[in-house]
Amino acid sequence: MPLAIGKGVDQAEHLVRHVLGAGYYHHKRAAVMALCAVEMAMWDALGKHAGLPLHRLWGGAYRSEIDFAAYLFINDTGRVAEAARSFADRGYRSFKLKIGVDEPSDIALTRAVRKAVGDAVPLRVDVNGAWTPGTARRQCAKLAEFDLSYVEQPLELDDLAGHADLRRNQSIPIALDESAYTLADVGNIVRMGAADVILLDPHEAGGLWQCVKAAAVAESVGIPVTLHSGGELGISQAAYLHLAASIPEGWSISIDTEHDYLGDDVIAPASPSTAGGLPSPPAPLGVGGRPVATRPVSRRAHRRGAPPDPQAAGWVPDQAELAGNRPLPRAGTRRGGGIGLRLRFVCP
Repeated sequence: MPLAIGKGVDQAEHLVRHVLGAGYYHHKRAAVMALCAVEMAMWDALGKHAGLPLHRLWGGAYRSEIDFAAYLFINDTGRVAEAARSFADRGYRSFKLKIGVDEPSDIALTRAVRKAVGDAVPLRVDVNGAWTPGTARRQCAKLAEFDLSYVEQPLELDDLAGHADLRRNQSIPIALDESAYTLADVGNIVRMGAADVILLDPHEAGGLWQCVKAAAVAESVGIPVTLHSGGELGISQAAYLHLAASIPEGWSISIDTEHDYLGDDVIAPASPSTAGGLPSPPAPLGVGGRPVATRPVSRRAHRRGAPPDPQAAGWVPDQAELAGNRPLPRAGTRRGGGIGLRLRFVCP
């Protein structure tokens, strides 16, 4: 990003304002992705220069453990229930289910997962904006019996008025993700009273510091936040842990992760921790994470236009197609657990 040339690593805020004020606001939902990559590298370099992990630069760790939600994408009631039970056996304590393919399957899939995991386990569903306002009212009425933590992004992302109306007219909490890319988006959500929960993502916000600021806006009005997952790899995942550890209002709700759906990673797997958890951020300074050889990384393939399905042919990429030398072991793979278990965050 040429606009970053000449800036110090301690000028993350200046970079964001420069980019969004230089005409790129017309394309801000693309600009934020590039911004995040540069901004995260700036924070990493600053942390290493200061000799501090990021959570200490942002006020210190507020919590020592971060929960991940088991992410379910399967559009078949039998297989999704089986997957939910498998995740539960591995130690997951909350679940997120993709719905929105059609009205009957929305209810059937939710019922199957709720039955599989039990009534006491937190369960939320993600619609990805697939419903109209009328459909949303009908579907929420049918879903009420399942005691959902929230329905995520039920309507089109720009329809804040519709989300606010939906909050007022049914009982399930409403969470927004695609509507909440930037700091300004979060401010508009708060003004409109459009959400009970906000999902943040540094890649969508334009960086880590923008997420810290957005979380503070939400905290000021008592709205809990959590983190959206877009299939991020180990370096971003490590940065997520610093965010989740350092923000008081944030991440009382388990954060999203798609790590189980990756075929590989760009960092070496860290050593497992004790107490059934996963590793803390794997380095004491900056973001953390030990990169391995630069190479393409594949996500497990899924049919175009359908939710990812681990039973489908071609779901796991052929390791021979991955560039580089011998493939790494699956990051997070270990006896008795996987990503999504309680994360042990060790603070110096």
